[in-house]
Amino acid sequence: MEKNMSYLDIMKETDTFPYEDKEQEAYHALAMTLYKLIWKDDNGPVLGYMLASTVNRLLAVPESIRGPVIVDEQKQTVRAFEQATEPERSAVVAGVMQYWRDNEVFDTLRGWRDELWPVYGNNTEVLYSAERSGIGLLGVMRYGVHMTGYVRDETVPYGIRIWVPRRAPTKPTYPSMLDNTVAGGLPTGEDPFECIIREADEEASLPEKVMREGARFTGMATYIYITDERAGGEAGQIYPETQWVYDIELPADARPTPKDGEVAEFYLWTVDEVRKELTRGNFKPNCALILIDFFIRRGIITAENEPDYAEILQRLHRKLPFPGPHQAYAASLEAPAAALADAAATLAS
Repeated sequence: MEKNMSYLDIMKETDTFPYEDKEQEAYHALAMTLYKLIWKDDNGPVLGYMLASTVNRLLAVPESIRGPVIVDEQKQTVRAFEQATEPERSAVVAGVMQYWRDNEVFDTLRGWRDELWPVYGNNTEVLYSAERSGIGLLGVMRYGVHMTGYVRDETVPYGIRIWVPRRAPTKPTYPSMLDNTVAGGLPTGEDPFECIIREADEEASLPEKVMREGARFTGMATYIYITDERAGGEAGQIYPETQWVYDIELPADARPTPKDGEVAEFYLWTVDEVRKELTRGNFKPNCALILIDFFIRRGIITAENEPDYAEILQRLHRKLPFPGPHQAYAASLEAPAAALADAAATLAS
């Protein structure tokens, strides 16, 4: 049966973690299955939400590999990876991930990427880094970059066409689904703008010169996703995510072309064609969210034509309880316009 999803339905497919204030029963039922990964003490920052089953499997790792792990069953908290220095902590996390991989503990680690992602202790300090395919097991913040590429065409509604890729059928996550023009995860130590330039070359063969001259940072999207079977590996992992969002107006003759095998093909679609595929649920969930953000910024979705506009905005910029660089941008959304502009410039630099 063909789907006919509203924009709010689409948002709820990505921002799936229940809200405590308006989904109390679902929130408390889920909270019973989670442990807060905290740093140093009960008053320290909450780094992520770990599944109880993952905590048990962490405790099953030999202590000589995992180091001390402190679990408070009553408070449902867990402390781990608190060695003295960042390199020591990262080494212990790597040892745990490798142990799980060698012993085939988690299916998600079959998609091992040899790519490290950061775990923040405050808005700027990286406490340690973890293998990309396993970072979701810790329930910590995940960061990425997404870009919408479009061309002007005054002959179609809204005056633009959007470049939309289809993910390769061999992708371990969300195979054959539709995606944003360019997107990728943000590894430890890489600047977001440099990351989107690299991804644009690798995924779409877009020249660096075109990207540096045309790509524009437009803000951040924040949400909490709960994985399903399409994500690869175990369903039900908690993915709090932040995406640095970019737009680029491409010249009519600049055609994105698959390069690294992650994209099967690109389509140049009108807004109405993109909307049709969105409502059918054919986009990777967080890519659908980014396109809704694009439609809002282009005036295609407005408070006048969308009855759920306020909730859509709330889910697009969810307040997250975890530390990291996204917090500066979140604070700027509540600041005067001048402060917002300064924060955006800082984050984009």
